[in-house]
Amino acid sequence: MSQPRSSVFTIGHSNHAAGVFLELLFRHEIEEVVDVRSSPHSRYNPQFNRKTLQAALSEAGIGYVFMGAELGGRPADRLCYDSHGRVQYDRLAEAEAFREGVRQVIRRAGERHVVLMCSEKEPLDCHRTLLIARVLTARDLGIGHILADGGLESHAAAMDRLLDKFNQPRDGNLFRSREQLIADAVSRQAQRAAYVGRSPSIV
Repeated sequence: MSQPRSSVFTIGHSNHAAGVFLELLFRHEIEEVVDVRSSPHSRYNPQFNRKTLQAALSEAGIGYVFMGAELGGRPADRLCYDSHGRVQYDRLAEAEAFREGVRQVIRRAGERHVVLMCSEKEPLDCHRTLLIARVLTARDLGIGHILADGGLESHAAAMDRLLDKFNQPRDGNLFRSREQLIADAVSRQAQRAAYVGRSPSIV
């Protein structure tokens, strides 16, 4: 099996203190944070408001780029929502803005250690894992999820946990392959994790 061309990390800022968050980045030698939050601010954790975070990262020698418009989980494109106002990750993955965002991440990952940052602590509760990481994996990039305790989880291990959550065999079965079971598990988890806003049918 060929090795991934390059690697991308993901992280959720959760409610970490600024210093703890920076230590997590240093531990994994992160050189640039790609912010994939649609709204780059946090009412309860103001240390992660865009300007505050960008200043702290700059002082620490870490780059910052906002890509919430391209890769955020709350897209502006109404076609990415179903009739109930829930974001559909399969539709979002086909949007040109998202595809361009993925191309930019791939380019950046070829030049430096990049981490995709969102807010959720648990990787399986976030579109960074259920959508972006899956797309990048399909494009032959390695993915490492930085956990809240500083540990690093491979995307394959995260998918193992997701299969376990839905009581599915990790290696597939006689009727469905591992990849098919993962696709189904991701779809089910997305129903729980995807953003639900105002129905796009309502003006």
